[in-house]
Amino acid sequence: MKVTEYFEKAAGQTLISFEVLPPLKGGSMKAIFDTLDPLMEFKPPFIDVTYHREEFLYKKRDSGYYEKTSIRKRPGTVGICASIMHRYGVDAVPHLICGGFTEEDTENALIDLNFLNIKNVLALRGDARKFEGKFIPEAGGHAYALDLIKQIDGMNKGKYLDSNIENGEKTDFCIGIAGYPEKHFEAPNMGLDLQHTKAKIDAGANYIVTQMFFDNKKYFEYVKQCREVGINVPIVPGLKPVTKLYQLNSLPRLFHVDLPDELVDAITKAKNAEGRRQAGIEWCAQQSKELKEAGAPCLHYYTMGDSATIRQIVEKVY
Repeated sequence: MKVTEYFEKAAGQTLISFEVLPPLKGGSMKAIFDTLDPLMEFKPPFIDVTYHREEFLYKKRDSGYYEKTSIRKRPGTVGICASIMHRYGVDAVPHLICGGFTEEDTENALIDLNFLNIKNVLALRGDARKFEGKFIPEAGGHAYALDLIKQIDGMNKGKYLDSNIENGEKTDFCIGIAGYPEKHFEAPNMGLDLQHTKAKIDAGANYIVTQMFFDNKKYFEYVKQCREVGINVPIVPGLKPVTKLYQLNSLPRLFHVDLPDELVDAITKAKNAEGRRQAGIEWCAQQSKELKEAGAPCLHYYTMGDSATIRQIVEKVY
């Protein structure tokens, strides 16, 4: 079933969903199941599986030359989606990114997903590699999420890269995109960021999942701004608890988000690690309750492999 069909079927009730990361190369599905098993009693209708572009490291050889070495590769998104659907009987939402994919790679991935009866994808540009100052697309790939969405929408209409294909199979993907309540860090202002988001919706995207945020006012204002420019698709809030002291620096740096003074105070004043964890759980739980009461279509939790923390939050809300 499509994500948007779940929202329609819920008839105003707030659903719940989780997002998992593929294990690093050499890992196993056990890590995924260990994360999801404790959460499945909450009956999420769908689970997102991220995709990560491989990173590279340049190692100096004895000869003095540098060798480009692939590191931190997280393969297996498609296979993980299939395993999740088989084990739990829920829909999986694979993330598709521009980075690391040619247009042909994307088409082949979509064909595989279609054969697996996967009906949903989250279309993203993806981040720049750590050693690159800006996002650099794959040769023969897409530079923007908008172009990726157009390709997916084209396949939904039976359009393939090979112009000789006539009467090609029409896929039926429901397309999600990312939204940024505090604007995308590369956008000069919120107005232009909203224009880019609307262009994605006009190109065929069906719903939005937001970047994590820690002040619900920013989500409510973002929804209002989207509606004012004609974006009328469901907007799902993305949530992540702050549970460790180092995250007060890492989350704003990596995800370009602000942390409210009250949250920072609660974390810094906690007496120990468990106290900080509980402070973050309570903050995220209160966020969740307010969003649920306001009628958010779904609460989407970024698990980051920490199912115990997410479980405590959800138990306070549902």
